[in-house]
Amino acid sequence: MITCEGLVKIYKTDDIEVVALQGLNIHIEPGELMAIIGNSGSGKSTLLNILGGLDRPSAGQVKVGDWDLLKITDKQLVEYKRNTVGFIWQNNARNLVSYLTALENVEMPMMLSGKYDRAYAKQLLEWVGLGHRMNNKLQELSGGEQQRVAIAISLANRPRLLLADEPTGSVDTKTADMILSIFQRLNKELGVTIVIVTHDLSMAGKVGRVVAIRDGMTSSEFIARNPSIHSRDGSSGSGLTAQAHEEYVVLDRAGRLQVPKEYLAALQINGKATMEFDGEKIMIKAPNSLDKKEDIEPNTQIVGGKMK
Repeated sequence: MITCEGLVKIYKTDDIEVVALQGLNIHIEPGELMAIIGNSGSGKSTLLNILGGLDRPSAGQVKVGDWDLLKITDKQLVEYKRNTVGFIWQNNARNLVSYLTALENVEMPMMLSGKYDRAYAKQLLEWVGLGHRMNNKLQELSGGEQQRVAIAISLANRPRLLLADEPTGSVDTKTADMILSIFQRLNKELGVTIVIVTHDLSMAGKVGRVVAIRDGMTSSEFIARNPSIHSRDGSSGSGLTAQAHEEYVVLDRAGRLQVPKEYLAALQINGKATMEFDGEKIMIKAPNSLDKKEDIEPNTQIVGGKMK
């Protein structure tokens, strides 16, 4: 469904140039429900904006289904955003029109695209548990209910891809579990591919695959050891754990990988490292100069460049 190869995004102003993505690689299968995690400034939101057609890539390859987002025209981009991708913002104000009812909010994108279907709009609100609230104005709905309306809106034009930017960032734990349960149901019943960007590791731990982004590149993946433990009611799992997930470093086409920072720190590796292959394993070690220091007897002192 999604293929990114060597994806680069550079933001330029008169005085500064910021590289938000620097050769990111990621592949997402049709019908997959997965999460992307990363610290602030890692590039995860930039990736989501590019996949949503809200920002243009600078270089590399990025394809969603049959769409090449590097070469897409402005006219094609409008069609892509209307028919292929749905977007859920953390800030409800970006999803909803305050003076309309829940049902009218879901119907509006249908009207704009010429695909008006009131029965389907009502069905979407039923799916997100708001069938009894569809005629309520937004000010009559709680924050969690408004976020569920936003999910229904994102599916109004039957997209193949659903992008969610911190969908549980402003709700309590119970509502967050309910939202994840909705995602799981929509993923299973509609077959829509769902990509969630989140800081919430408890939420990330309840999907089958999690991709970590660091410094604008894919650094590692966490894949559920037993996907069946992620129940369809969203109740199991409390985060990314060694018992539930296997961690993998990610290699790009050139064979490059990002070694976790904590590993490098433990080995006191900074800038350079040595590598050895024993026929079965690849070993990464600190440079020889550091190894020699470690071979010195424990009680030996170095004074003025001489050993005592």
